[in-house]
Amino acid sequence: MMSTLRSAWAWLAITLLILVWAPIMAMVHLLDREPAKYRTGLWFRRLGRAMVAVNPAWRVVLTGTLPSDPRRPYVVVGNHQSLADIPIISRLPWDMKWLGKASLFRIPVLGWYMRLSRDLSVERDDRRSRVEVMIQARERLEQKVSVMIFPEGTRTRDGRVLPFSDGAFRLAIATGCPVLPIAIDGSFDALPSDGWRFGPPLTVRLHVFDPVPVDGLVATDARDLCERVRTLIVERIAGWRGVEPAEAAAARD
Repeated sequence: MMSTLRSAWAWLAITLLILVWAPIMAMVHLLDREPAKYRTGLWFRRLGRAMVAVNPAWRVVLTGTLPSDPRRPYVVVGNHQSLADIPIISRLPWDMKWLGKASLFRIPVLGWYMRLSRDLSVERDDRRSRVEVMIQARERLEQKVSVMIFPEGTRTRDGRVLPFSDGAFRLAIATGCPVLPIAIDGSFDALPSDGWRFGPPLTVRLHVFDPVPVDGLVATDARDLCERVRTLIVERIAGWRGVEPAEAAAARD
């Protein structure tokens, strides 16, 4: 009963926030003269932070060292546990353009916010779309805005970190932008995929690693870089859980 009431309150508050944010987003977008719409994106991320703040079931612990310059572009990569990752990671105090599946951009209101913020839409089964989105990601980085990519490509099914694809790492090497790894844990149970109720009160941990430079690397180094970054994330999550890294990582098929 408490779970139902708590979830109903959280969804009501989140819905009201999303609607209240519409005139804010419209006004900020109108005044935002940058091609990358950095300020518009920043206000959209602030909505994510507000959504976390009104949910009584979530406590977020942020660790690591945040970049000192929000306009230093990074290719930000992290593991993906649930849809709760998006507002929780939005607590990081800078804008970054998110690469997300096209269906997210068709969600009423929120999809409009994503388009206003110049987030990156991709049809994952369309090769041309995948090529085009990487061109757009490169443009955002050139405009001094970081890009956020989940290299797993989808949410984990059991809480373990899935294998990473190397597209984000190829992008980093091609642009010379450092990789900024982040690790998240606890969000898998925060918003289960099989219902509308939020999980029990819990702590979600979010860690920002030091940037990983790509100086001197070439395209053929992308796979090694990919595995090195995934290992960092897996080891951090395993440490939080008090298990061996092999227990926090899904095997590659």
